[in-house]
Amino acid sequence: MTHSVPVAVVLVYLVALFAVTWWARRLTARGGGGMIGYLLAGRGLPSWVGAALLAGLAVGGVSTVGTAEWAYTRGISAGWYNAAWAAGAFVVAVVAAGRYRRLEVATLPELFERHYSTTARVLGVIGQLVIQVVITSLQYVAGAAILCALFPQLSLRTGMLLTAVVFVAITLVGGFWAAGLTNVVNVVVIYVGVLVCAGLSLGRVGGLEGLSSQLAPSHPGFDLFAMGPGVILAWFLVMVTQAHSTQAVIQVGFACKGPAAARGAYLLGGLLILPVGFVSAVIGMAAAVFHRGVDPATALPTMALDMPPLVAGIALAGLWAADVSTASALLMGSATLVSSDIVKRFFVRDLEPRQDLRLCRITVAVLSLVTFLLAITVEGILKTLLVGLTLTTAYTLVVLATLFAPGLCRRSSATWTLAATMVALAAWLLMPPSWRFLPHPIYFTWLVSLAVFFTVPLFDRRRIT
Repeated sequence: MTHSVPVAVVLVYLVALFAVTWWARRLTARGGGGMIGYLLAGRGLPSWVGAALLAGLAVGGVSTVGTAEWAYTRGISAGWYNAAWAAGAFVVAVVAAGRYRRLEVATLPELFERHYSTTARVLGVIGQLVIQVVITSLQYVAGAAILCALFPQLSLRTGMLLTAVVFVAITLVGGFWAAGLTNVVNVVVIYVGVLVCAGLSLGRVGGLEGLSSQLAPSHPGFDLFAMGPGVILAWFLVMVTQAHSTQAVIQVGFACKGPAAARGAYLLGGLLILPVGFVSAVIGMAAAVFHRGVDPATALPTMALDMPPLVAGIALAGLWAADVSTASALLMGSATLVSSDIVKRFFVRDLEPRQDLRLCRITVAVLSLVTFLLAITVEGILKTLLVGLTLTTAYTLVVLATLFAPGLCRRSSATWTLAATMVALAAWLLMPPSWRFLPHPIYFTWLVSLAVFFTVPLFDRRRIT
């Protein structure tokens, strides 16, 4: 099949994204310029744009290509990943979104220094950057898989490079407003793409029943718990945890017009996130029928190219949209951390708006290079993401305790809890698999975080302000 029509559709989609990005520059300028205008949209996002940002952040290459990769061998149970993400958004909406917005901060590490210490802020930045750099790198991998499906002659590394160029260009030009408005487009394209692809795939096999009957006897198919209850519960723990404390996620709330808009953004965003994982899992299962032996990471784009040319173009544009939406929000979150918590905090405090904007864009460019270098070493999209997100246990515990139970917090609580959790995750990754007595590192990091947090008051009597 010729790929000219799918390529043309994807190119039209990219042109539309750049047009929206260029127009968003006006809104960024109205936000007052500088870091707040560029990285927080002048704190003026309405709830529907915030919801699109959150959904675009969640429904990225991991939620589509990565979920299909797991479903290729593990069946429909891979869809629980997105359900867990949606649960995290709902919990934030009910528990923390309004409070976060009222804090009037730009980053979580800034909150840590306000209540704890400068050391806590530095550790906070390090952990947050590790988390977000890992997730961003995965978007390059997923985007490259799409390009390699369109252009088989491309190497995976070249596909990553081209993907990175597109992501970075959109982020550099338009800032957080561009990320939000392009994600409105992205969410529409994502849903059209995956729904059409899933619908036609099911049509080829005779519906859900036909799909189940044509899978290999060893394939778990529609067993909702084939991933294992312990792993699925770990996903929910990871996603509810990270939703409270990953900079890119809570930055959506920081940038909304007010507390009510922040709550609305997370509620609506959760509803948008919920179905996509199971739909993508169906496509991955169909690939296990029609393309046995293919690299599981390319299951979804390979199935898309089986469609009629126009439909294939729409489906691949939807997958590309998933990567663009996530990467742009993550790059903005990481740039906020570096600009606010490192450069402006310790090196250059007073900058004019134009200098501030230049600093933000340089930061985005540098972080893009770092994430690209990491991307070329990534193996296993979903597994890599979930390990990286386990670091958020310490952040979530400290933040929620600060907001709701400050009497339990001491001046060194953040520092010791963050440091111990980082060491715990490193130890988990280094220890032989036979020594791991729990099904996922999220259980281990939660145990360590809780133990250290509640031990600190025994030797530190200084309460936080």
